[in-house]
Amino acid sequence: MQDLIGKAKVLVEALPYMRRFLDKTVVVKYGGSALSKAERGTFAVDAVLLKYIGLRPVIVHGGGPQIGATLERLGKRSTFVGGLRVTDDETMEVVEMVLCGKVNREIVAMVQEAGGRAVGLTGNDGNMIRVTQRLEDDRDLGRVGRVVHVDPSPITAVAAAGFVPVIAPIGIDERGVTHNVNADEAAGGVASALRAEKLILLTDVEGVLDAEGCLLPQLSIEQARKHIAEGAIRGGMIPKVACCIAALEAGVASAHIVDGRIEHALLLEIFTDGGVGTLLTR
Repeated sequence: MQDLIGKAKVLVEALPYMRRFLDKTVVVKYGGSALSKAERGTFAVDAVLLKYIGLRPVIVHGGGPQIGATLERLGKRSTFVGGLRVTDDETMEVVEMVLCGKVNREIVAMVQEAGGRAVGLTGNDGNMIRVTQRLEDDRDLGRVGRVVHVDPSPITAVAAAGFVPVIAPIGIDERGVTHNVNADEAAGGVASALRAEKLILLTDVEGVLDAEGCLLPQLSIEQARKHIAEGAIRGGMIPKVACCIAALEAGVASAHIVDGRIEHALLLEIFTDGGVGTLLTR
């Protein structure tokens, strides 16, 4: 009986959050590079549950490890500048094949196996994600794009029809040429365009850590910039935090960097008082 009462208390704790976020859009960036099969399954269940209790989940996914593995099998070496994959025409063919033809379909299948309905999209569907060519330290990275505009209408059309949109981070420039886009940046652009309630970046780390390696449960934009300037936030966490800051400044209500290795991390972050990971706010 105590176990049953405990479950009821969990639902009671979640109730005010359910009311608060009813009909709100939640954009989730899903990577999966370090997530096990079981963790991928709980992610899909979480996404479906969000849909059924009245939220509007939108999934933007990456696929870097899968792209790297495919290029390696083809005998093509990957080169990175500032964490971005240099993408020539041949590499871009592989990027599109893996992101659109493999990873996107796998995530759509995961959501549907969990009892939901999903539709896969890419950033070039309806010219949704518009980009310009990106330079890093004045180096030409090839077909790597920087997001300049996101048209939310294809996403809202899919969501309004009762499906969970699953978006591959492919962008298109003014000449109609497709580009590889960083998934965090794509998710931030989608969240900004949708004026989402939340942007959630699922990662394979605990969250944002301070200089001593302790989790920072909450940060304002000002505090986050201070930690970056002082070197406490460094390495690959800097672009994630910068992505969250840009989304907040564009109107997203809150941003979260969450450890996707925790079972039901999405639900814990959204519907519990403590949450998991790091919450960033304006």
